[in-house]
Amino acid sequence: MNNAIQIIPLINLTLAFIPVFVVIAILYKWSRSHGHALYGVSRMLAQLLIIGYFLAYLFESDSAWLVLALLAVMVFASSWIALASIPEKQRTLYSKALFAIFLGGGVNLILITQGVLALDPWYRPSYFIPLAGMIFANAMNSVSLGAERLLAERERGVTYDEARNIAFRSSLIPITNSLFAVGLVALPGMMTGQILSGVSPLIAARYQIMVMCMIFGAAGISSALFLRLVKPCFEERDSL
Repeated sequence: MNNAIQIIPLINLTLAFIPVFVVIAILYKWSRSHGHALYGVSRMLAQLLIIGYFLAYLFESDSAWLVLALLAVMVFASSWIALASIPEKQRTLYSKALFAIFLGGGVNLILITQGVLALDPWYRPSYFIPLAGMIFANAMNSVSLGAERLLAERERGVTYDEARNIAFRSSLIPITNSLFAVGLVALPGMMTGQILSGVSPLIAARYQIMVMCMIFGAAGISSALFLRLVKPCFEERDSL
């Protein structure tokens, strides 16, 4: 059995775009709102090609400073994107989202890379960067959902404490659903990738357990920190 991962020829890769363009065509015909989806696909393609070349260079350079620089970009960008759902408060709450994602995601990243995996060197790019991406992306999504729901509940006149509780539960819905679905409905990305590359499913399952724990922890801690930090910005109505 050949355990080497299969290389996808570029001509074959273009076939994956057929259903994408079918969906975009339906969007165009039904609502003329195809522009956003087309932009999203184009941006995805450009970003992945760029990051592919950059990571290849990063892995070869084996530089701790480059790893930390990329980590900083991830944190700053994810904190800004997390508040895109509430643009009127994006600048006001940015520092709080930044701190929440940095601390909530950073603690989990250190625990996983230095404790569970015990990377050597500690910044081993082929592990550190993909894990950091998963952690900060899930922290970003959780903060985004929590912020949007908190604002919606406060606008309905709900007290801050009750709104916070509702927002926190809502922020964890995607990752909680993933916990229930993993292994039954879907094989997640890391586990699928490892199996495709020839790793034993039993070993792949251990890695996936690690991943599910780290993204649940990062999402929950980051969301809770954010909701606590923004309390002064959302509780004025309670004092009226």
